Amino acid sequence: MHRVICSLGYIQVLHMPTSTAILRAILLVATTGIGLIVGACGISGCRDSDATAAPRPDADSRPLVVATTGMVADLVRGVGGDRIRVETLIAPGTDPHLYKPTRTDLGRIVRADLLVANGLHLEGRLDEALRRAEDAGRRVCRVAEDFPGDRLLADEAGDHADPHVWMDPSLFALAIAPIRAALSEIAPAHAADFHANAERLTDDLAALDAETEAALALVPPHRRVLVTAHDAFGYLGRRYGFEVVGIQGISTESEAGVRDLRRLVDLLVERDLPAVFVESTVPPRQVEALIAGAAARGRPVSIGGELFSDAMGAAGTPEGTYPGMIRHNARTIAEALGVPAP
Repeated sequence: MHRVICSLGYIQVLHMPTSTAILRAILLVATTGIGLIVGACGISGCRDSDATAAPRPDADSRPLVVATTGMVADLVRGVGGDRIRVETLIAPGTDPHLYKPTRTDLGRIVRADLLVANGLHLEGRLDEALRRAEDAGRRVCRVAEDFPGDRLLADEAGDHADPHVWMDPSLFALAIAPIRAALSEIAPAHAADFHANAERLTDDLAALDAETEAALALVPPHRRVLVTAHDAFGYLGRRYGFEVVGIQGISTESEAGVRDLRRLVDLLVERDLPAVFVESTVPPRQVEALIAGAAARGRPVSIGGELFSDAMGAAGTPEGTYPGMIRHNARTIAEALGVPAP
């Protein structure tokens, strides 16, 4: 048995009592490439070598579930109710494609009873930490990776599936079942509660889908072209009958070139489109360049509003929930493309 002493950039293992599980957790944090391990120390039970006080136990004994994105966390809360605790790694307004885990994130990962991710390469650089956690024995549920292949869209290169599955509530509802199963594994005594909550949440998402369909049906067919900062709305387009064009590709790591912008300016002019859309997690500069290009061609185009694509809105706002995010997007699109939405 051992005790682990945290230091800057390395770990010493001394012959002192502690659990093997804690040792593995600290080693997990150490191997994620973060130079300073201090952020994990208080969480995982290790102390400075001269400390004498015992770690304070967590007063809340409910299982801790750590989700990567707000959309996934919202589904976890809907299924788990008050039987679990939920923390979210990626903050509102943050791009998950480019997100790099912090020391605080790594500490949360170490403490979690269950990790829930979207999967399909959405989480980018965070996925490495999730894989290491899984290798160390942590439960990891990637909700979208068991979706039927014929329900998934391919990325622009055709190599991977488009990860933005939450843009279609009827598709995102498929994530409820794996979440319910994973929660039932870590808290089997509450499996019946999780089952009942999952059924209610499934009904709620069906109602959200119908509401979104009714709002977007108000847009005339010739105006159903959605031009956005990056290609995050493919599932929305397929479900509700919109042509979707992103300036950047499915991942925001891609960059649009001059030729791409010219092609999109041609589209705006030829289709007589009134508006394009910025996104909460993507800088607006390329959208603004697109508007300037259309203006130079004699076609005035406005910014139709800000859409929530890869992250929800701020906590405490309507858009800070998954249903609120979808409602906001549907209303913004409908109003900008010429029809007031209810």
